[in-house]
Amino acid sequence: MKDTYNTLAQPSPEILYKEKNSKFFGYAFPIESEEDVKTHLEALRKQHHGAVHFCYAFQLGTDTVYFRANDDGEPGNSAGMPIYGQIQSFGVTNVLVVVVRFFGGVKLGVGGLISAYRTTAQMALAGADIIEKTINVHFVISFDYKNMNKVMRIIKEKNLEIVAQKMEESCQIEIATRKKNAEKVFDIFTALFEIDIQKV
Repeated sequence: MKDTYNTLAQPSPEILYKEKNSKFFGYAFPIESEEDVKTHLEALRKQHHGAVHFCYAFQLGTDTVYFRANDDGEPGNSAGMPIYGQIQSFGVTNVLVVVVRFFGGVKLGVGGLISAYRTTAQMALAGADIIEKTINVHFVISFDYKNMNKVMRIIKEKNLEIVAQKMEESCQIEIATRKKNAEKVFDIFTALFEIDIQKV
């Protein structure tokens, strides 16, 4: 069972690609949601006032993948899809790649555009720091105070990450574990008396 995926450690440095007076600025960002996409695009629009096109592609998810490609006014499939193709060839997810174009007065034609957007996206991803992350499964464990030691001992033994905890009349701890260990962890807690575990 595959329980890792590749993504970016941090946003890539800005890169510039020139083709027949047109300038293409390339950026790659790690993202967690579509909200992040909007935030990055708004920031780039403020940064590059005179740019005509903000073409991009993003991919989110590990088991179920969701992606979008946007040509932002360039001819159909001449920008967004070539950018997305690079996200696929680098094998990364939870990633947004944006290419900002300043038109230089010379038309590049569809072939030229595809090549320029693809190259810029490739350069942006090549300049990024790609890391491997684990796909984690989250559980919430509910129990009474008297069982605290039992629960904490397992969390420590199994190296489980505590994501959140609520200690009121009863206790609730949200834990995260690698996907491949999830079933085992679930079974350990299920076997315990007076302890409830639910997948989040």
